[in-house]
Amino acid sequence: MNKRIITIIGVTIVLIVLGAFKLKKNKADVEGKLYIHDTSAAILVDVNSPSYHSFENSFSYLGTFDPFRQNIIGADGAGKVIKLGFQEGDKISEGQFLVKLDDEMANIQLESAEINVETQRNDDVRNSNLLKDNAISGVQHEKTKLALKSAETQVKQIRKQIKNATISAPFSGIVTRKMIDLGSVLSTGAPILELTDISSLKLNISVPERDILKFKIGQAVTINVDVYDNKPFSGKVSNISVKADASHNFKVEILIKNTTENPIMAGMYGSVILNNSKAINALSIPRKALIGSSKAPKVYVVRNGKAKLISFTAGTSDGDFIEVVDGISKNDKVIVKGQINIQNNSNVITNK
Repeated sequence: MNKRIITIIGVTIVLIVLGAFKLKKNKADVEGKLYIHDTSAAILVDVNSPSYHSFENSFSYLGTFDPFRQNIIGADGAGKVIKLGFQEGDKISEGQFLVKLDDEMANIQLESAEINVETQRNDDVRNSNLLKDNAISGVQHEKTKLALKSAETQVKQIRKQIKNATISAPFSGIVTRKMIDLGSVLSTGAPILELTDISSLKLNISVPERDILKFKIGQAVTINVDVYDNKPFSGKVSNISVKADASHNFKVEILIKNTTENPIMAGMYGSVILNNSKAINALSIPRKALIGSSKAPKVYVVRNGKAKLISFTAGTSDGDFIEVVDGISKNDKVIVKGQINIQNNSNVITNK
């Protein structure tokens, strides 16, 4: 083998070995400078024991406004739309004209049916006279009377069909959806429009089991509406559910009259302020200790030098404190500061 080639190979090997040693040394230097958190080290936290806090004599329950009435209006008859009396967004009054269906053939049928009734009526008069003279049998006379009744029933049916060709609003409201246009061919029951009545609204709130007895049908309550900077409105309890949901909450419906000065729209947020409750003095913890949401409240408590994440049952709350119904005792040490740095079973020390 050429000496020159051997020399190149040797130099290459030496460079590779030196590079590997250099990388290993750099890695050791970096690891030496890198801070590695000692998970067993105790973390400093602030704790508080649950204490008794006085909650004021008003409680707030958040909900959303629903329309007083909202229905899909359908066609009473069948036929082609030849006249339309509304557009989407129109304000409609009860009894106002909405739709006219083609009833030309029905009117022709009515004329024919009315002629038939007249004919049957004349036959009935004639046969009544013949029966007096014993010129016909009673059976023939009975058949004439039945034919007259049948003809009169047919007239009633056709008149009903013609009446159904004109559709009017069953109640006042706003057209929130238009489903047909001129020339549409409808079958009986086909949807025409969605009519929404917000002259009054229903605020639906979810009330915990422990508070449901504070509400009574017909009870006057104060409602704050978010878009009006919590301006107070008056409402009345119109319905209370007799069955709780899976979270042991009951649906309560509050009826409120809408106004032109401060109109409320369906879907807006509102909160019920219950003023007839007594102030309570209950075991509570600072709200800042709460982990997660108020629907599934959890806190860290210190037990045997470790942080334990536990669930508890929350009750009434205000801006600073939340009531403890169950799950935490007054002897527990609840972590109120430093939670961001800990996990379940982290070692902790309390700030004395």
